[in-house]
Amino acid sequence: MKLRLQRHPSGPSSTIGELSQELAEAVYSDRWCWTCEDVIRERPGVSVSEWKVPGQTAIPEGTYQIILSHSPRFGGKVLPELLHVPGFSGIRIHAGNGPGDTEGCVLVGFDCDGTNVLNSRAALGFVQQRIEDCAREGDRVYLEVRNP
Repeated sequence: MKLRLQRHPSGPSSTIGELSQELAEAVYSDRWCWTCEDVIRERPGVSVSEWKVPGQTAIPEGTYQIILSHSPRFGGKVLPELLHVPGFSGIRIHAGNGPGDTEGCVLVGFDCDGTNVLNSRAALGFVQQRIEDCAREGDRVYLEVRNP
């Protein structure tokens, strides 16, 4: 399964995006949910270490495999984890509402107020169930992150 996170331009404190699933080659479904991340600070061609502000920076644009793994930060709870994110570690999709909850991770929510996502736990349940279904079938899951 391939997912796409299409980001909107960053605001002063967060980046809102839309998460959808690829249905056919380059054709995506309607939005599954909204996303909230830290501010995009990426500068193409420049090393992550030169533009990353720890705990306040969205991950680089790219395609990442998602696995389900136990999160030490969330008490061992199983959550989706993005693998091999340049300059970042422990990047997860999880519940939360605004930039203070992200620390580089992707928050999901069924509603959005322009800066934060809302109904986050329900959205995480929806997204995680789809990922679990794919894993159970033996399929890999990838997330393509696209800047505005």
